[in-house]
Amino acid sequence: MAEKQHHFEVRVRWTGNTGSGTTGYRSYERSHEVEAAGKPTLPGSADVAFRGDASRWNPEELLMAALSQCHMLSYLAVAVAAKVNVVDYTDTATGTMVTRLDGSGEFTEVTLHPVVTVAAAESVDTAERLHERASELCFIARSVNFPVRHEPVIRVADTRVGG
Repeated sequence: MAEKQHHFEVRVRWTGNTGSGTTGYRSYERSHEVEAAGKPTLPGSADVAFRGDASRWNPEELLMAALSQCHMLSYLAVAVAAKVNVVDYTDTATGTMVTRLDGSGEFTEVTLHPVVTVAAAESVDTAERLHERASELCFIARSVNFPVRHEPVIRVADTRVGG
C-alpha cells in the first residue's frame, strides 16, 4: 500500500499586546488563540511558570492532550479489530518537562493512565495487551522524541440491574 499524505492547518494568533508590544518581558501577555476552520477557538497562553494565564490552555497541556487523544483513538480502533467491546474510556496524562539555564527545555516523558471499561470479563487480558499496539500506531507518540508510557487500568462494566 502506498503512503498517503494528510495535511493539517491551524492558526495561532497572539492577543496579548497590552499597548506597548514586546518592549519588555513583563510588558505583554502570553494570551493567544488557536484556530482551525469550522472549529471552536481555543484560548491559549503560556504556563503560569512562564507568566501565563492559568485559565487558558498552554502548549504543554495541548501536547499531552494530543498524545492522550491519539492513544485513545488508536486504542478504540484496535479494540474493534480485536472484538473487544469498550464501553467507557478516560485518561489522565502526566508529563515531565525540564528547563535549562539558557531558557531551552524539553519533555522527558509522558505517562498515560487510561481507565478502560470493557463489556465482558473475558476481554480483560486482551484489552490490556491492546495498549501496546495502540502505542505503536499512535501518530503523535511516533512523532515525539521522548518516551510515552502507558499504565492502563481495565475494568469490567457492571451489568447488574440498577448497578
